[in-house]
Amino acid sequence: MSNTTFSGPIRAGTIRDTTGTTVGTDVANVGQVVMAQSAAVTQASGATAIVIPANSQIVEINLYVTTAWDGVASTFGVGTTVLATKFTAAGAVDGAAVGVLSVTPGTDATRTGAFIDVGSTDVKIAVTSTNTGTGAGVITVRYLQAADLTA
Repeated sequence: MSNTTFSGPIRAGTIRDTTGTTVGTDVANVGQVVMAQSAAVTQASGATAIVIPANSQIVEINLYVTTAWDGVASTFGVGTTVLATKFTAAGAVDGAAVGVLSVTPGTDATRTGAFIDVGSTDVKIAVTSTNTGTGAGVITVRYLQAADLTA
């Protein structure tokens, strides 16, 4: 199977612009395609190869833990190479068991805002563990490319 690379954002739907009031005929129904990037991570690795385009909306971050985080603490946070706490608080996620972990911003307004719009520049995702250990897994970030939802 071959791969194709092209510029986005990718949009799908049959009616691009609203010109009337009849749903299915002349009311816009074009939406964005959800994109995803994944990277292998370890408890000691930090930065990933995942780069999210500027003004994208993160809709979901999952960590598929294949070897449990261990040591003094089994926690980690998800942020960027510029700001380790951009998407979660430090140590907000517990990787103590094998399985799929949902990474959320919690109830923090700034981090929730970063999920809604990553900002005006591309961001490189980083996983920052509380301590070094033998934990391993795969992180997947799902996002709407260049949604530009800043108010």
